Amino acid sequence: MWKPNQTGSGTGPLAPEPQRPSVPAAPTFEANPRPAAAPAAPSATGEQATIGKSLVIKGEVTGSESLYIDGKVEGSISLPGNRVTVGRNGQVSANISAREVVVLGKVRGNVNASDRVDIRSEGSLTGDVAAQRISIEDGAFFKGGIDIRKPGANEKASEAKVSANSAAEKPVPVHV
Repeated sequence: MWKPNQTGSGTGPLAPEPQRPSVPAAPTFEANPRPAAAPAAPSATGEQATIGKSLVIKGEVTGSESLYIDGKVEGSISLPGNRVTVGRNGQVSANISAREVVVLGKVRGNVNASDRVDIRSEGSLTGDVAAQRISIEDGAFFKGGIDIRKPGANEKASEAKVSANSAAEKPVPVHV
């Protein structure tokens, strides 16, 4: 049996064979990067998905990696445990739920962050904010309410709000 480490059995065509497996090794590794990259935590490695300037997305955006938006998004964005960054060209008409939200562009919708919300000087946010920390730079535009939540109180506060809103939104029967 021929082994790549051994020299050929005396025939000329087999001599280049030991070098050939090292060349296909790169394509073999390229075919498998997705399974190897999947277990890595995207937020820990700094990886993020990007929605470019010319892209328009209408609907629900969900996932488990950070997202940079430089295009338009309408609908809802739910990336718990990750960062959502709305770039300078980004225009978002959606409710955003994430660990951290950074606004450099325009956001119209409510923002729920488990950690913090940053509205930079060129950013604009119209909607309510619920987070542990919020930062609004000079020159930034903000219109809405702010709910600062203490660590660990996120689940209880959101449950209380949902039950209070549900009770308030129930129709009251009117007899004529």
